Amino acid sequence: MNIDQRKPRSDGLRNRERLIEAAKQVLGQGGPGASLEAVARQAGVGIGTLYRHFPSREALFQAVYRHEVEALIQRAADLQARADGAEALRDWLQEGVALVATKRGLLGALSVVPTEDSKAMYTELSARLTEAVDGLLQHAKATDRLRDDIAAADLLQTMYALCYARPPEAGWQAQVKRLLDIFLDGLTRR
Repeated sequence: MNIDQRKPRSDGLRNRERLIEAAKQVLGQGGPGASLEAVARQAGVGIGTLYRHFPSREALFQAVYRHEVEALIQRAADLQARADGAEALRDWLQEGVALVATKRGLLGALSVVPTEDSKAMYTELSARLTEAVDGLLQHAKATDRLRDDIAAADLLQTMYALCYARPPEAGWQAQVKRLLDIFLDGLTRR
């Protein structure tokens, strides 16, 4: 077996996961302490280990973003098992705000410039996320709890617009979640 074809070692996979989680926490909060060195410290590894897994700031951002979006996609699938589709959608939207908060913090801390590779990743993840939200919407509509004229793109655009309309100061997430509740109440059948 060629050395490049080996499966990653389990300790390498654990380090990668710890680095992604640390980056989400450290860089997602932004601020002056949001450095790659702080990420490595938080993960309990050296800076060399960070660069072995993520050779650039952009690679780290992409890994964290992919991890968070894939978790939201999975969460949408899990929530479809709930009897009340409107409440499942409400819970998903609340969790979606956390993704936007992480993305905002990462972009500020890393000063990431989109590349052709990252644009392809965003396009792919956006399509998968829209499909997952559409599944939640269809579930809510099937339980006759939601208006029929709402689409996944409408819901996602509203969530993003509300998130980015607020300056990233303390309490902005709670304000957005409150507004999303009001928005979803307007879409819910009584």
